[in-house]
Amino acid sequence: MPSPPLSLFRLLDKLLEQDGTVSVRELLDEAGTQTYGLALLILALLTFIPGVANLLSLGTMALGLQLWWGRSHLWLPDSLQRFEMQRGHVKGMLAQVESRIAWLGARTTPRKAPGRRTLGFLVSWTAFLAALPVLLPFANVLPAIGLVLLGVSLLEEWPLLAWLGAGFSLLTTVYFALSAGLVWEALKAALRAVMA
Repeated sequence: MPSPPLSLFRLLDKLLEQDGTVSVRELLDEAGTQTYGLALLILALLTFIPGVANLLSLGTMALGLQLWWGRSHLWLPDSLQRFEMQRGHVKGMLAQVESRIAWLGARTTPRKAPGRRTLGFLVSWTAFLAALPVLLPFANVLPAIGLVLLGVSLLEEWPLLAWLGAGFSLLTTVYFALSAGLVWEALKAALRAVMA
């Protein structure tokens, strides 16, 4: 059975039909009550980009903490809200996400999704792992996949994706734990850089 249309994806598709750039604020205004899910999805997609993943993951971690603490309205720095992206690039990224999750089938699954505060903790923890400056294969890809799944699950209230996102968070944790020595050295280097 094919998945039903993803409502917010369709809504954003209309917003992104024009040429030029679109700001994060415009996208979030369009999202309405689904602000957390959309902000997480945008940041998670950008986490795939090498070189910016560590910095952006700090913003994602702050987003997760707000969700964990039960804030009803998301706060983002004004500089991040003003950040502009090419509409065509954003539309392409969202289309890729939609096509890759469509095969998962209908969203109406009997399994209950984790609560929003649990999802907030998972987002924060996964983003923390993505922020670590560790030179490991797939060090930013695994957490980014988990964050994308968690973002879509928040957008579309899709329990299966929430559990899959939690699974990728666990997989990332295990992967980093098996490389604990490298992770510890990366943490010490990051602390030295901050204290310098």
